[in-house]
Amino acid sequence: MTLRIDISGLPSERLRFAASPLAELTAMLHVLAEPGHHPQFAGWAADVWAGLRPELAERLREADFLWRSSQADFLYPARPRPTLAEELDDVDRIDDERYVTAALVTTCGSNRGHFSGASPLTDTAARERALEVAQARGGLQEAFAERLLADPAAVRARVRHTLEECAEAFFDGAWAGVAVQLATDLRLKNELLRRHGVGAALASVSGAVTLAPDGDCIIVDKVQDKATAARDAGVTFIPSVFGRPHLVAVHAPGWHPVVQYPVAEPSPSEPVSLETITLRLEALAHPVRLRLLRTLARGPHTTSELAHFWELSPPEVSRHLAVLRRAGLLTPRRQGRYVRYTLNLPDLTALGTDLLAAVLR
Repeated sequence: MTLRIDISGLPSERLRFAASPLAELTAMLHVLAEPGHHPQFAGWAADVWAGLRPELAERLREADFLWRSSQADFLYPARPRPTLAEELDDVDRIDDERYVTAALVTTCGSNRGHFSGASPLTDTAARERALEVAQARGGLQEAFAERLLADPAAVRARVRHTLEECAEAFFDGAWAGVAVQLATDLRLKNELLRRHGVGAALASVSGAVTLAPDGDCIIVDKVQDKATAARDAGVTFIPSVFGRPHLVAVHAPGWHPVVQYPVAEPSPSEPVSLETITLRLEALAHPVRLRLLRTLARGPHTTSELAHFWELSPPEVSRHLAVLRRAGLLTPRRQGRYVRYTLNLPDLTALGTDLLAAVLR
């Protein structure tokens, strides 16, 4: 499952790396709304909530559908600006139909197909569908959707005011703390792009982002099957400290492709591909293979030893071991005439974390 961004014919200079205050504020707001996704920032989130004025805390909960489970596309600028105020000015220039549709996608779920081709501001069926889905997701979502549809200008002004107050309450201080880290990452990415080309720059973003062999497509390893095209506007990559482990991609029709990626930790590990995770889950789904792993967890064994222990035929054991090897869960080591299989315990242990990281990105 992948997101494919068509960049055929796109000059390399249209692939841009830039920091965005608004996108990083969005990442911080997501941490506050979903601290379970970001245990490394749990202390920060608790301190922020403890220090917020009650009125601002209430307004954050009121609008958190813009950044909780799926972030509104207008929160990721295709052309980042130096300041949050400038980026909010750009958001103000978006017409009501695009703004409302993007906001309702996050309020009513992440499936952008609900609103494709029709604006809930002008199309009765789209409006009813938006309210129906919002109602199913709870009273706060329903109330937000009703206010947005009834008076887009008032809700937009209230959201902007909320974001401006966040700057004073916690964002400005946090932004100053991450700015050097973001600038360092951007120097690396832009130098790689200039000296070694698009493929090298993308490889440094994440193991989940690659350039297709023909160079005409950026492939993002996500739990979705989507496609978009860069066209003349290009593609924007925005580094984030607070966004880790998410890899956020703007891909809806009418919006320029934007990818927010997590800045690498001091000792980053390569993300495990969805294909590998799928192989491992399939390998573990068979009861015989689970029995074999139970024995191998106690130490290296040969095929014959495993067959004898579990009263299976050696060919049957060999077939199951081959599946486990393809999934990367076993390592064979030859010792004289014998081949002993060793369980890759760290990879098996990390499967839960790897699966969570793949789903969250």
